[in-house]
Amino acid sequence: MTEFLQALRQQRWDDHRYYHHSRINQSLHLVSALTFLAAYVILFFDPATAALLAWGVSMTTRQAGHFFFEPKGYDHVNQVTHEHKEAIKVGYNLRRKVVLMAAWALAPVVLWLSPSMFGLIEPAVGFAGYLHDVGIAWLALGVGGLIFRTVHLFFLVDVKTGLVWATKILTDPFHDVMLYWRAPLYLLRGELIDPMPHARQSH
Repeated sequence: MTEFLQALRQQRWDDHRYYHHSRINQSLHLVSALTFLAAYVILFFDPATAALLAWGVSMTTRQAGHFFFEPKGYDHVNQVTHEHKEAIKVGYNLRRKVVLMAAWALAPVVLWLSPSMFGLIEPAVGFAGYLHDVGIAWLALGVGGLIFRTVHLFFLVDVKTGLVWATKILTDPFHDVMLYWRAPLYLLRGELIDPMPHARQSH
């Protein structure tokens, strides 16, 4: 268990120091994390609504931070290139995220064109039913994406790495709130990039 927790701390540390330099990205992660926590609660009694909230707000804000605001140039804090970081990313790097987000965007279109999902489900009745089915489809996509990458890591690295990553993803909302709750305050002061003195000192 100690080894597992150490690996979890390392994955969290690498994720922070490599991929969260932008204060805007950090602030969007705070919004995402708070919304995910609300979705976790709603999941127990309304899974479809929870998934609509998680994907419609949490994932869009989270990924917008990475795609549009996070620096893509040379990382002087960690002394590595963006390409190197993308190559060693444990979870979904930007290329994999494009595929995941494309599937997210296509799900409502497919359900609109084929309410029965090509005969797999009972067609929805009315717009509320359509939204419910979109939510369930997004929930299946989220669970499927988590399981797929976890098992993929079993073969790419080892079982522990996959399980640690899955644990990190599921607990990220709690950790992100603790890590980035001050980010909006720094933004209001005009600080767009986290100087990350703690990361520089680790070299």
